[in-house]
Amino acid sequence: MNTNFFADSSTPLASRRGFLGTTGTLSAVAVAMLAGKDSLAQGMGSDTSKDVSILNIALGLEHEAINAYQLGAGSGLLQKPVLDVAVLFQSQHKAHRDALIATIQKLGGKPVAERTLQVYAESLKASTLKNQNDVLMLAARLELGATNAYLGVIPAFGNRDLAKVAGRLAADETMHYTALISVLGQPLPTSALSFGA
Repeated sequence: MNTNFFADSSTPLASRRGFLGTTGTLSAVAVAMLAGKDSLAQGMGSDTSKDVSILNIALGLEHEAINAYQLGAGSGLLQKPVLDVAVLFQSQHKAHRDALIATIQKLGGKPVAERTLQVYAESLKASTLKNQNDVLMLAARLELGATNAYLGVIPAFGNRDLAKVAGRLAADETMHYTALISVLGQPLPTSALSFGA
């Protein structure tokens, strides 16, 4: 099982496409565990290797987001209160990460390792960030991609609990994106059904 999804993709966009392209239906065991229903998962027999791979791709996206916010916070380019909001958003991505790691481990899998900050800096072209708006634009782009990735997998889930979890993750990402573009002074989306298309 390949738990290093970054080996197959060089850009954040490619990894999100990989997430959407590799998801199918998670097993009932994975659904129950990710939804926090461990007791329901006990006694279910299933091959969970595909589930672990899918969850590891989502985990890779969360690692990327955590490190993107770390790069922004450490850049010295973010001013208060924007810095405080970036740290808050990073903490929410850490909570997503922790839930995914716990589920992967409960399924008997090995969570994909976080890369070094330098690897993320190179991948995200952090050297091109010159001011607060540059950092916020990068974060907004990543949050929009994550929103669409999570929304894109909801229809693949046969279990309502897992669809709900994916919807909640997408809601967090959408909130982040909306707050970021608001700070940037960009207009909110004017079309209905703007996300997940």
